[in-house]
Amino acid sequence: MTTSRRERSLMVDNRRTVEVEVEGAELAAELHGDPADPAILLVHGAGHCRLNWPDGFVRRLVEGGRCVVRYDARDAGASTTFPVGAPPYALPDLAEDAAAVIDALGLGRAHVLGMSQGAAVGQLLALGHPDRVATLTLASATPGIPGEEQPDLPPVSERLAAFFAQVEQDAKVAKAEQDAAAGAGGAADPSGREAVVESIVEGERPFAAASRPFDEDGVRRLAARIVDHAHDIAAQSTNPYLLDAGPPWRARLGTITAPTLVLHGEEDPLFPPEHGRALAAEIPGARFLALPGTGHEVFPEHTWDTVVPAVLAHTANRDDPPRPA
Repeated sequence: MTTSRRERSLMVDNRRTVEVEVEGAELAAELHGDPADPAILLVHGAGHCRLNWPDGFVRRLVEGGRCVVRYDARDAGASTTFPVGAPPYALPDLAEDAAAVIDALGLGRAHVLGMSQGAAVGQLLALGHPDRVATLTLASATPGIPGEEQPDLPPVSERLAAFFAQVEQDAKVAKAEQDAAAGAGGAADPSGREAVVESIVEGERPFAAASRPFDEDGVRRLAARIVDHAHDIAAQSTNPYLLDAGPPWRARLGTITAPTLVLHGEEDPLFPPEHGRALAAEIPGARFLALPGTGHEVFPEHTWDTVVPAVLAHTANRDDPPRPA
């Protein structure tokens, strides 16, 4: 029996949560929609968690006949966290984690959609585990390792370079404070919740498109949910920026076989649009789609009428047999 649009919409709110064991960690994941539908695996960016994928965006994909999986990576949300400033894993490990999520959920293979660092994970997953990737969608991405393989492409803005330097410095300070508190037998002070929320808001501000008003209230509401969802918000806000990216892989992009869609904000201050166009040019058959009025941000609502139909069309692979529910 065909599932109605109304029933699919309700499935977003009646989501199923699962714990996925990977080597050295447990990852918290949730499934939205009918498990028999084609699966889209959402891979979030550095400093984010699964909640950064907007509920409304997920709902639109479910209504389009997709089973959507969003999960917290290591050091994010409800997944395993590690000491601040000392993540015992590297970027390639996150690609192995994504493959493990696909396997643990019995997906066989999935349509992988990664944003920013999640797009780097998607590239590595498609290179290392092509059998797990039905299609690949890369948003706010750059070809290969950020900052190391793109001398031919525009650099990060000075403002964002300073922001990243501050993040690294804050991680060192936080680690020192954590060590000092542990030595004194102290516990973490929860009184700074509102300050943490505001720091997330201000951290997102420089990534947004300059041509549109920054949705401060919406980002603040989301930030509050993110803080309450996180096992360790300090680890989430620092460790993902400190990862070793592993061996360069830009030269290998031409071997990716998954059908690829590249989505990129026209006002991305971290990876200017040339990065997305170069990425699409280096993956055989990839399609590039620019998003006007968009910075380095997770699909603002004004993009959904463009992004959702594009993703649904890209993931409409009639060759995939349906999976049993």
